[in-house]
Amino acid sequence: MSQVWFVTGAGRGLGVEIARAALAAGEKVVATGRNPERVAMALGTSDRLLATELDVTRQNQIQTALRTATGRFGRIDVLVNNAGYGQLGVFEESTPAEIHAQFDTNVFGLMAVTRAIIPGMRKQRSGRIFNISSIGGLRGMFGASLYNASKFAVEGFSQALADELAPFGVYVTCVAPGFFRTDFLDPSSIKYTKASIKDYAQSLAEFRAFHDARNHTQAGDPKKLAAVILRLAQVDNPPVSFVVGPDAVKWARAAIKQRLERIDTWHDLSVSTDGTWYRTDFLSNRKEKI
Repeated sequence: MSQVWFVTGAGRGLGVEIARAALAAGEKVVATGRNPERVAMALGTSDRLLATELDVTRQNQIQTALRTATGRFGRIDVLVNNAGYGQLGVFEESTPAEIHAQFDTNVFGLMAVTRAIIPGMRKQRSGRIFNISSIGGLRGMFGASLYNASKFAVEGFSQALADELAPFGVYVTCVAPGFFRTDFLDPSSIKYTKASIKDYAQSLAEFRAFHDARNHTQAGDPKKLAAVILRLAQVDNPPVSFVVGPDAVKWARAAIKQRLERIDTWHDLSVSTDGTWYRTDFLSNRKEKI
């Protein structure tokens, strides 16, 4: 029996590859984007495809897209929250409008789509939710404070949501890709802060040159990543956090190693705050006398 996939940001890049792979596997696909004509052009025609308009920052469009999807296919089995973009530049140069726009799409839009679809999955006692994050959600770096913050939020949200939905047979996986050959670094997608502060100029110019040189030449193959998502949608116990791409694995290992080293370095000062008679283990909800 085929499953029904609901994919946001399916007009190009990873979103269109995931939708294409799901269709090729015989699944039914609701492919959404701000420009549904572009989505349909990218995916072609099929009685198992519904291309519909969806700007994840607009609540009314979320409800309309969901009604259209369930009216056509009856249910949603797999949600892929792929819509998003990168706002780059140093934080001091960022405007409030740029900050809010980054979170409106990458975090609040993702949450709004998820909240709309959860009730159906909970009722049917099954479902898969894939939140496309980034390796930038595991480690911050110069020039990406807003993007990093949004992806850290997605990672934390996904981990908590996974605990909340697991009793209902709904599994959540936060996918953290490295550099993949999509439009992410293209001027049509990536955004840089418009303000300019002289002290940051040289470092930011080098940062931007580094990313511009890799536009459409990234090592990661989005078709292979789409195949990985399809595989994860079928496994019995999918990971809650999934790092994908050799560069992402290397980056994640380095970030974890650095964090462990810092915990060890500051261990004595960290534990010096203990002044209780009881230690509470919040994960198992039990108390041990010390």
